[in-house]
Amino acid sequence: MPRTTKRAGTSPRYGMKAAEKVEKAMHERKRGTLRSGRSGKKVTSRKQAIAIGLSQARRAGGKVPPPPRRRKTR
Repeated sequence: MPRTTKRAGTSPRYGMKAAEKVEKAMHERKRGTLRSGRSGKKVTSRKQAIAIGLSQARRAGGKVPPPPRRRKTR
């Protein structure tokens, strides 16, 4: 079971479902079975594994903040 730390007077940013999905994605990455979207290439990056886990949690309806918005360049 994932550990979450409680900040004083605030609710946690990520829910349990998000923590479970990210944990599962990290294990798959370590085993070498985690694959990315359409291309199906093997994921080796820790950051990409976390992003995939959070994306799956969002689709499953877990408590996850929205992804950061990209800024338009002029």
